Formats: sequence, structure tokens, C-alpha cells
Amino acid sequence: MSLPAQYFRAGVGCAIINAAGLVLAMERADNPGAWQLPQGGLEDTEEPLRAALREIEEETGIPESDLEFVDAYPEPLVYELPAKARSDKTGRGQVQYWLLFRFHGSDGVIDVTGGGEFRAWKWMPFDSLVSVVADFRKPVYRKLIAQFGRHASQPKPHG
Repeated sequence: MSLPAQYFRAGVGCAIINAAGLVLAMERADNPGAWQLPQGGLEDTEEPLRAALREIEEETGIPESDLEFVDAYPEPLVYELPAKARSDKTGRGQVQYWLLFRFHGSDGVIDVTGGGEFRAWKWMPFDSLVSVVADFRKPVYRKLIAQFGRHASQPKPHG
């Protein structure tokens, strides 16, 4: 068996916070109990913001009109996948641009089950997310909390 190519897939990751300052987390269908934020690969000529909005809609059903861009992590972040999780699609892992959005819509639009990748979603405190993500994601999520946590910890009035 040959190993996948030695590269990191370019992608985006998205943190979405609601008016209460909680972040949207999704439970993986293939790994119950493992939660994560929306993320996905960059298409050939796609810019990170456009990719983020596309991935959010694909993975959560949330339309662009329900989102407000708030912040971006100042540099791409990298995670390396465990050897058994690598593939020709992902290579050794991902290098991602991370963006933060505020959600202004109704929870009724959220549907994470359409693509088969996720089985459930919930709003949770940003700083508690690290304890429920896969180990290889933890260093990236700690950096996200440090960068974006100030936005999550200060709830904004809805409307």
C-alpha cells in the first residue's frame, strides 16, 4: 500500500457564533462524540471568504444572508492527520484559513445532516469545544479560541 502524497490540502475553517456568544459545533457521523467546526477545501480559483460561505451553506444550511463576517485568523493554521486518516484527497492534513462569523438567523435553518458527514449540531461555549474535538484538531482550536474568544465572550443583542 502506498502512502498518500506528502502535501497539505488548502482549505477554510469557519467559526460561527450566535447572539448569546456560543459557537456552532457539529458532531461527526463517522465518529460519534467528536465535534468540530465547519470546514472544507478551497476550490481552484476560490478565495477564502467565498469558500467559507460556500462550506457553511453546504454543511449547515445557513445562507450567506444570515451571516456577518467578524474576524479572520491572521495566518493559515495547519493540522496533521493521523496516518490511518490520510488519503489522496487530504494528503498529510490541511492548511486552513479560519474565519469568524456572527449568525443572525433562526436556528430552524440549520441542517447538518444533508451531506452525511455530520449527525447533530449544538451551540456551545467556545472554550469548551477543545474537550470534544479529535486530538489532532486541539492545537488549532486552542489558537482559534485565543483569537476569536473575545467575540464569543461578549454576547451581542439579536436584531
